[in-house]
Amino acid sequence: EMQLVESGGGLVHTGASLRLSCVASGFTFTGYDMGWVRQAPGKESEWVGVVTSHGGRSYYRESVKGRFTITRDNAKKTLYLQMNSLEPDDTAVYYCAKEVRGMEFGNTIMVATASYRAEFNYWGQGTQVTVSS
Repeated sequence: EMQLVESGGGLVHTGASLRLSCVASGFTFTGYDMGWVRQAPGKESEWVGVVTSHGGRSYYRESVKGRFTITRDNAKKTLYLQMNSLEPDDTAVYYCAKEVRGMEFGNTIMVATASYRAEFNYWGQGTQVTVSS
């Protein structure tokens, strides 16, 4: 089965850093763009960042540009999100997400920037990030 297992969340103060990890299995990791999605209580899910299948390009929503960095280690089938200068508005459950290529699975979200557009699936428990003021 396809699995995405997130870890690395926690409770931190404003300005702190965290690195999230997502270990993937059950599919050809190198064949898909990967991303991170977050959802705060009572809010709609929003995409955070995307990295293309071999790590060549990355894209971020405006609110995290310059603070977050998305990377991947294809040999380890692992996706990372380095989060610096965390703010209370970053508080959410963070999910890793897999590019849709055909039939969707789990939740879906569209990622759109000036130069990139793709649909992603995300599912599972995610990892909680809480940033206190």
